[in-house]
Amino acid sequence: MTDENRYPADAVTMSRFTRRGLIGSAVGSAALALAPKMATAATAPKVPLVIAHRGASALRPEHTLAAYAKAIQDGADFIEPDLVVTKDGVLIARHENNIAETTDVARHPEFAARRTRKTIDGEAQDGWFAEDFTLAELKTLRAVERLGKIRPISASYDGQFQIATFEEIVDFAAAEAAARGRTIGLIPELKHGSYFAGIGLPTEDRFLAVLGAHAYTKRAPVEVQSFEITNLRDLRRKLGRPANIRLVQLIGDGAIRLPDGRGAGGSITFAEMTTPAGLREMATYADVVGPGIRAIIPLRPDGRLGVPSPLVRDAHAAGLQVIPWTFRPENSFLAADFRNGAGKDARNPAGSIAEIRRYIATGIDGFFTDDPALGRAALAS
Repeated sequence: MTDENRYPADAVTMSRFTRRGLIGSAVGSAALALAPKMATAATAPKVPLVIAHRGASALRPEHTLAAYAKAIQDGADFIEPDLVVTKDGVLIARHENNIAETTDVARHPEFAARRTRKTIDGEAQDGWFAEDFTLAELKTLRAVERLGKIRPISASYDGQFQIATFEEIVDFAAAEAAARGRTIGLIPELKHGSYFAGIGLPTEDRFLAVLGAHAYTKRAPVEVQSFEITNLRDLRRKLGRPANIRLVQLIGDGAIRLPDGRGAGGSITFAEMTTPAGLREMATYADVVGPGIRAIIPLRPDGRLGVPSPLVRDAHAAGLQVIPWTFRPENSFLAADFRNGAGKDARNPAGSIAEIRRYIATGIDGFFTDDPALGRAALAS
């Protein structure tokens, strides 16, 4: 199956059409208008998508409208909201359902008694959890920078921004797209699908209801991510293959078994999923594979980049695109090839740009970055 049949309107292509005035068209007429353009778009050089990981999370507290605004300003093609569920069934943007590190909940004495210990996807955690709060209660909290010592710029905004709902983020993306004259894609990740289903707060139908309620998500690019298989298969069955929606199978560390035993037979590991046979099976329900960046080019024992793996080649052969995560601009996250002498946690834009370029050369179709301006700069060569 060709890329244009699976996903005829990626963010780069859509931005071209938007400038021609299609953004205001009805869904049906927009699809008709896009169709004759596809031969030209398919023959143009492919430019990898720049995806804002939790927004411009190197510069603003993650998953806030401020982080998304900065990412869009800096040229991101897509913004990423990770989605968890509140006690009253609302989808909100948090990287995990444990909100201890990303909000000021610990400073609210009225919520002190809700601190608890839970096991999420096999990991015991202590903290405060989104599913124990109503949306109204969560709106009294403010976001804080999770990596405050490493990211003082972002930490300087602590306490200024509310937790955003998925609906608010869709509305915000639509408003930004209209103001800027370019389409802004959404790439939500459905977090802890099996866990939320197990406590009576399944995510998927709530998610589909939001998509169906907004005109923007009926035509703008939407890529739905999960580390699990069950929810992606269910979404494929319910959605079919609409022109603007793709499914992304995220890949964790190789030896780890998937959190949803129901969907994976209780035995499959991420490493098994990225074999040629595993990728062919993945392509029956997903459009994109999302591995960690070191699965594309692993590190040598000295911390420098090694030889690229066959993953990009094998995924493309299976009909999948490859969008790895995540490039971060601090020395502590860079391969040793690209670090400078400014200190372990120092921000190193030049090193991040150089590292991203090495990965672009492998043929990836897009990439997640905490700093979309640097991702855009890496593509400028």
